Amino acid sequence: MSWHRRAFLFSFLIANIFAPRADSQSGARILLLPRRIVSGERATLAVLDISGRLTPGVTVNFSNGDRLTTDETGRALFAAPLNPGVIFASIAGRPGRVATAVLSPSEADSASMEISAAPRVASLTDRFELFGRGFCGDADSNQVTIGGQQAIVLASSPASLVVLPPPDLEPGRATAEVACAKREAPPFSLTLVGLELEADSSPLKPGEHRALTVRVRGTTTKILLEARNLAPNIAELAGGNPLRLSSTGGAENFARFDLVGRKSGSFLISIRLMPSMGHPTE
Repeated sequence: MSWHRRAFLFSFLIANIFAPRADSQSGARILLLPRRIVSGERATLAVLDISGRLTPGVTVNFSNGDRLTTDETGRALFAAPLNPGVIFASIAGRPGRVATAVLSPSEADSASMEISAAPRVASLTDRFELFGRGFCGDADSNQVTIGGQQAIVLASSPASLVVLPPPDLEPGRATAEVACAKREAPPFSLTLVGLELEADSSPLKPGEHRALTVRVRGTTTKILLEARNLAPNIAELAGGNPLRLSSTGGAENFARFDLVGRKSGSFLISIRLMPSMGHPTE
């Protein structure tokens, strides 16, 4: 499928200079591992670089000693461990690890597809998760549509999906449908929002204060946003790193983050929507 080689922006990235992409292993930054996998069943993980591109050739290590490498699609299919519990995975050579719960087959067994939790609000340009039963562990075997358009399943297990919305949707309410292996879940609706930045992206100077305003399109309700400073040697994110702020809500729905320059250079901030999960509704 042609989308495997597309560049995907998984969060709202702000920078005035992007460094050239390094080799796959050193460029890998984000490990997408289904948060629930099923003992002995297949699952799919994915690795993204800092710009949200699927990244092939990356080694992923598991706490039980297993090791695998992402294929040309930037993903890897694997069999979940047989022992239920919690297992951790990490990108080789990078700090940090991701946890996933290994469920017993009885906890995830279902003759039909059921979605137990879905986001009430999701970003147009970011991944979101679905939890339930009856999904396919092979990501490409799942069919997810939003607003009648095909979405992309980045990572999956029988109990969890990580989904990227289609690229051409408009903000607002949309209907989502999920199917796999002749099983279908009842359609549900969610609100898709667009995040628009208002900021001066020129290099910061030491001591300079700069506001980053994120305007929210598609909803008048307050949403929670998280900012991460990816170049802390250049600038300080006032209030902490990471920093979570709620938008104002209303017709002029926005959130404002403040930066303080530490030394001259190019800053890089990632801003993404923090999901609010609930039982899916039609």
